[in-house]
Amino acid sequence: MKFTAKQISDFIQGKVEGDENAVVTTFAKIEEGVPGAISFLANPQYTHYIYDTQSTIVLVDETIKLEKPVNATLIRVPNAYECVAKLLQLYASAKPRKKGISAKACIAESAKVGADCYVAEFASIGENVVIGDNTQIYPNVVIGDNVKIGSGCIIYPNVTIYEGCKLGNNVTIHAGTVIGADGFGFAPSAGGYDKIPQIGIVVIEDDVEIGANTCVDRSTMGQTVIHKGVKLDNLVQIAHNVEVGENTVMSAQVGIAGSTKVGSWCMFGGQVGIAGHIKIGDKTFLGAQSGVPGNIKGDTTLIGTPPMDPKAYFKSQAIFRRLPDMYKQVNEMQKQLDEMKNK
Repeated sequence: MKFTAKQISDFIQGKVEGDENAVVTTFAKIEEGVPGAISFLANPQYTHYIYDTQSTIVLVDETIKLEKPVNATLIRVPNAYECVAKLLQLYASAKPRKKGISAKACIAESAKVGADCYVAEFASIGENVVIGDNTQIYPNVVIGDNVKIGSGCIIYPNVTIYEGCKLGNNVTIHAGTVIGADGFGFAPSAGGYDKIPQIGIVVIEDDVEIGANTCVDRSTMGQTVIHKGVKLDNLVQIAHNVEVGENTVMSAQVGIAGSTKVGSWCMFGGQVGIAGHIKIGDKTFLGAQSGVPGNIKGDTTLIGTPPMDPKAYFKSQAIFRRLPDMYKQVNEMQKQLDEMKNK
């Protein structure tokens, strides 16, 4: 990567303040800047770093006002965070893609691997698998029989995709993730628990990214569905027959119980837990560690267990912290009332 301030400014439609011929070859956080690096400043709390940073170029939000001159060349943009994301995407796309099929990969004769694919050492591809063009399969990936994978996908090491599952185009699955393991289905009986066979599949649509060590379980019957544009963090659990709507994002350790339907454009913070057989409406925003026992209509921001409006939640927490003192006061008042009655 080697770009001038002018080239970057033209790409992100920014305004250069300083040397438009300044050249950068790497990225760095503003507090760890080095010559030849580009950094960004979007949060006013980090403004003090810009006066001492060694970065050659800094992307700066238009709203941030500087109190004194800086050494770096600035590029003013409406949203620095959004612009640096675009530059990082450009940087990543410029990296050469791996190609070729290793002689140490195990590929069934009936499998079909598309053009310009990469299949690494010790990857295992089962019977009747279909893999689209430009897809990358890294070492130790296991792809079960009858799996369909689209074009432009990246399957990182040690991912397991069980039989019959379907992935769309431009799907990224990070290391250690399991797609299509059995849903947690058991029926109580006199002798213990009888396993309910899980005969469905998992369907993952286009442009989905799934973090490391996440699990998406196959359905009892039918499909567990992850719709287009969904982003799942590491260590997320999606149970059987769940449906996740388009462009929904979930942070680490979110757990969704079976047969729940999650709407589009939702955002769940870390460790959110959602009960089974309920519906979460579109544009529902749940704060970290929220516990959801019932339906939510959508177009709302909630926090806590059960989830409530953030203002009400923080007021409740303030009262909760005072409960020990309030308990003592109530006991004292009760004693005084008892003494008055005795008199």
